[in-house]
Order: sequence, then C-alpha cells, then structure tokens
Amino acid sequence: MSELPLILVIEDDYPLQGVVEDALTEGGFETDILSSGEEALTLFKSGAKDYKAVVTDVNLKGRLSGWDVARQVREINPGCPVIYMTGAAPDEWASHGVPNSILLAKPFARAQLVTAVAQLLNAGPQT
Repeated sequence: MSELPLILVIEDDYPLQGVVEDALTEGGFETDILSSGEEALTLFKSGAKDYKAVVTDVNLKGRLSGWDVARQVREINPGCPVIYMTGAAPDEWASHGVPNSILLAKPFARAQLVTAVAQLLNAGPQT
C-alpha cells in the first residue's frame, strides 16, 4: 500500500486526463481519475478511499458541474482542498467556487497544478 497522498481528479477530456495524471504522479501524488461528477461523488461519498484533495474541471459532462462537485465534497469534508481547472469560466470562481480553493485557467503549466495541490495540502485542514 502506497503512502503517497491520493488525489481525486474529475476531468472529461481524455488527453487532459493523461496530462493531469502525469503531472500529479511526477509531483509525488497518486490519482484516481474519473470523467463525471456523479461518478466522483459516488466514490468520494463511499469513504472507501482517503482522498487528500479534489482536482476538478468546471465544465463536466453530465448533470453536475465542477462547482457542484466541490460544494458536495465540502459538505462531506469541509477541509478538503479543491483545485478547479477551467478554460471557459475563470470569472465565475468568485461567485461559484468554494472558500480556500484555487482556480487554474487552462492551459496551465503542469508545475502550476502540482504547486496548487501542494500549497493547499500544506496549508492544513481549512475550517
């Protein structure tokens, strides 16, 4: 069993899934990558895995947006770090994003993603 922090990634663009997975793996994290908010919430709510942070695209296929997923994650775990990724909605972060989250505008450098995750994890639980 690995001791690396496990990050839940929700991204419906398959090429970008690979980029995100590679960046986080190289940055010292493990990842579970899903393509819908519904799948991600089912897994998160199950409690089967100890996710240390959530990285989500804002515009997802399905009924739930990344904003919705993050709000529901925070209802379950108020201190869970959230990193949003978006190419279309960065101006909505102030009104839709959860507190103590980070937004990365696409395209972003792989190092920016790793830095954002590490920054929120190192900040400790938010209340």
